[in-house]
Amino acid sequence: MAKAKAAAKKAKPNPRNKKLYDEGMKMRKAVLGAAYVDNSMAGADDFMMSFQDITTEYCWGYAWTRPGLSKKNRSMLNLAMLAALNRGPELKLHVNGALNNGLTKEEIKEIFLQVAIYCGIPASLDAFKTASGVFKDRGL
Repeated sequence: MAKAKAAAKKAKPNPRNKKLYDEGMKMRKAVLGAAYVDNSMAGADDFMMSFQDITTEYCWGYAWTRPGLSKKNRSMLNLAMLAALNRGPELKLHVNGALNNGLTKEEIKEIFLQVAIYCGIPASLDAFKTASGVFKDRGL
């Protein structure tokens, strides 16, 4: 087991496109917070580092840095999609990111009410509960 922990500490990013990766890491930290991202990277073993690479490079480096939508608009879309898909832990992360990107509690509420109509009450209820926990944690 000690060997596995040592291996996890040696895992290093290995992106295919360093420019996209670097831009992605900058965006990822701006939206999610450096502490969260640094913790995710530090906890990644060789197996998970491949996922960290692709997420940072393509999700954050390619999609999030495109000029067509603002960070705020991208956050709004993510909240709706993650709520519709019932992805609670990821939704919690992106509620925090949405607040970092300037969304208000009122705007987040409206997104989740829209989810209730188009995706169902259970999905919206889970999203409201997740967001309420984030608001409480952040003193909002």
